Order: sequence, then structure tokens, then C-alpha cells
Amino acid sequence: MDHSLSTPVRVGIFFGGQSREREISFAGGRTVYDHLDRERFEPVPVFVDSLGNFILLDKKYLYQGTIREFYPSPTASNFWGIPLYIESLPNTQNHTPFIEKIGQKIAPTDFSKYFDIAFLCLHGPYGEDGAIQGLLAWYQIPYTGSDILPTALGIDKIFQKKLLQHAGFLVPYSITITQKEWLNKNDPQKVLDQIITTIGLPFVVKSSRQGSSIGVTIVRHRTLDAFIRAIHKAFFMEAITYAGWKAYTPTEKKNWFNSLIDLREGIGFPLWVANQIFYTPHALLNYIELYFQKQKEPILLISAQAEEAIIVEAFIEGREFSCIVLEAVKGNAMALPPTEMLKGKLHFDYRAKYLPGIVRKQTPMILPSLLLDLIRKEAVALFQLLNCQVYARIDGFLTNDNQVILNDPNTTAGMNPSSFLFHQAAEIGLHPTQLLTFIIQRSLEVRKDKGYFIADCLLKKLKAID
Repeated sequence: MDHSLSTPVRVGIFFGGQSREREISFAGGRTVYDHLDRERFEPVPVFVDSLGNFILLDKKYLYQGTIREFYPSPTASNFWGIPLYIESLPNTQNHTPFIEKIGQKIAPTDFSKYFDIAFLCLHGPYGEDGAIQGLLAWYQIPYTGSDILPTALGIDKIFQKKLLQHAGFLVPYSITITQKEWLNKNDPQKVLDQIITTIGLPFVVKSSRQGSSIGVTIVRHRTLDAFIRAIHKAFFMEAITYAGWKAYTPTEKKNWFNSLIDLREGIGFPLWVANQIFYTPHALLNYIELYFQKQKEPILLISAQAEEAIIVEAFIEGREFSCIVLEAVKGNAMALPPTEMLKGKLHFDYRAKYLPGIVRKQTPMILPSLLLDLIRKEAVALFQLLNCQVYARIDGFLTNDNQVILNDPNTTAGMNPSSFLFHQAAEIGLHPTQLLTFIIQRSLEVRKDKGYFIADCLLKKLKAID
């Protein structure tokens, strides 16, 4: 590897990925590509597809609206005119032609030939759970953000609650329901009654290992059907009834499949029905039609990436916020001015988070300085409890009696232009390019302390460029 001090540091921007948050990751990677300081860094887009392939992406595909617009080719793979993700193709399909059309597949053993440091824009499982961090660590490739352990802790909401409670943080009362428990329950009404007795109304049902508010529902009423839908949404299940399917027009069936395939709202493919796995919507459609010709029992679809356990917790009345924490030097973390989501009665779901104009963001929150300082102090304390490095996003609520409840530490923040990360950095005078430079440089310092020899060389290169 040539580490000439006269050339920029090559930054492999990892985006896309295998999780349900792959679309927001794709958009975030594009933002990082656009805003990197070209005097210091050479951006190298590394698209991670949903099969786990690493692809040096042809730059002309960076500005597609969604992944399905270019990969796999919508003209080569669609269902009722609905573009598919690559995992929705037949599992015997040779995917090499689709990969070669958009770029070059590379192996982890060859990463160092193409880039010097990985900038991680991946979200969710396989992105911010320690998996990609462990892979890069194995090959001694420096990467941005926290180490393996903080990322693994940061994605597991069930373990987080136990950890926070043990450390003295305020946490809402909650219960955990495993998939096995739910599928073995014969009386969902009894489960609902027990939850209302122990937690009350309203309550929140959410997945335990997802971000971007995917799989989250607020249950406000004692309505059994709505409760079951909330549980299924959190587990990534969906029930189809005989009457419902037979009532669908062809257009309504197409719309149902469109929602099912779209990971932002549906459970996606592959999925299980009983003991049979389906990779393609064509095969599922044939199965449903044949099944309902013979019987009228409901069909339960279960995502192959279904949650093993979900959380039901008390609804928190208060003002919702997000706070970015930056680590300038080891052990010295600073919370930025927190952002409040001004959403009224609207649930802050995936659409509200990422579609402009639905929710207004106020940075900083309009609060007395003592309360702002309290939020920032609590965010830093959680950052340090998890032993995070470089940066993190801490979400929470300020209750009506001015208590701070933190409920979701994220070791990788969204990188969209309107993200909390850039909103709050602007409040301390950092524009996106400066912030990205800080993240890369600080990450190299962290990896250098962990014994990555190359990190020291890259820091010297950056110093020489300055």
C-alpha cells in the first residue's frame, strides 16, 4: 500500500447494507460522498447489497432515488411492475450480471487495495451491531465510530434497558415478549388485558433491534385487532385472512405486494409460511391462491429477519429530543445542543423522520439553560456508560415534570443533509465537511490507540496535507 504524503486519504464509504434501513443508509452515503473534503480525502463508494456483497459502485448510480431503481435492474426483475430487492429474485438466480452492471465486487481481503479507512454509513443489523466493525478489525482496516462492544450494546434495546436501569437512569416500565411466546399464545385478548393491567394505556410496541422507528406502534385503545397488528408489525409478521384476500381486487393485491416488498413498511422477502420459505412474490402469490382454494384458515407470514423478541413499554408523555455527543479526545465527550421534534400528536415514524415537511425540528430545544444542560449531561453519561467512541446520537424524552428519560442510543447517526448530526453541528459552527473531517480524524486516533499501525500513518498524512 502506497502511503505517500502527497496523496489524499482514500475513504471507503460503506452504505446500503442488509438491514431494513438500507434506503436511508444509501441516501446518507451519498451525503458523505458529496461533502468530503477533496483536498484531504478521496471518496470511494462501497455499496453493500442485501446479500452481503461489497461492490465498488459506479458513481453514476450514487444519485438514484432508491436502491431498487438500479439494483437489481428493474427491467430485468419486477413483479406486477414492482421493482424488487435482490433477495426477492429466485434463490437459484446468478446475481453476478446484476453486480457487474453497477460496479465491481471486492472481497474483504482486498479492501486495503481500494481504501485506507472505512466510513460506516450502515444502519441496523450488520451495520451498527458490531458485525462490520468486527470484519474490518480482523483485517486491520480503520473504520469510523465506536468499537465492536459499544455497537453491539447500542443495537440491543432489551439489554440496554437492563443496563440503564442498573446504572441509575430512568427507564419506562416495560415487558419483553419473545416470538416463541407469542406464537404459542392461544388468547391474545388475555395478553392485551395483562399489558393494560401492568402498563396501562397508551403503550408502545416496538422491535428490539431496529432503528428509524421501523416496527414501532403506539397503542392507545383496548382494541384487539389493532393490538395484534402492532405486535405483528414489531415482529415483522403479517396475517392474511380468507375474507380479506377474496375481497381484494387485482389492483388491491398489487398494492398489498408493493407494501410487502418495500422494507420501509412491509416485512420483505424472504419470508416463512409455516415451514416453507418463499424468496419470490411470484411463488407466494401462487401459494396464497392455491391455499385459499382449499381452506379458509388465516395465513401468517413471518419475515426471515423477524425479531426474536419485542418490547412493550409505557408511553412517555413529554417532549421528544435527540442529542449528538462528540468525543474530542479520549474520555472527553461533549453533547451538542439537542433537537426537539415538534410533531404534535403525530407518531415520529419512518416517514415523519425522513420525508421533509412532516415534522419540524427545533435546534436547540427552547428550554431554560438548566434543563438543556441536564439533557446534555445525561446524554454524555450514557455515551460514557456504553464506552462509545467518536460520536453517537442519544434519543429521549423530557417529561412533563422535567425528568430526562433516554431510550435509544445510536452508535451511528443518520447522514442525510437534514439529519440531527448536521443540524446540531451547525450550532457550534461546524459545516458538514468540517464535521466529516473531524469524524475521520478522531476515528483514526481511536484506532491508533487500539494498535492499528496504518492509522498512525494516515494521521501523519492528514497532518502533512494540512
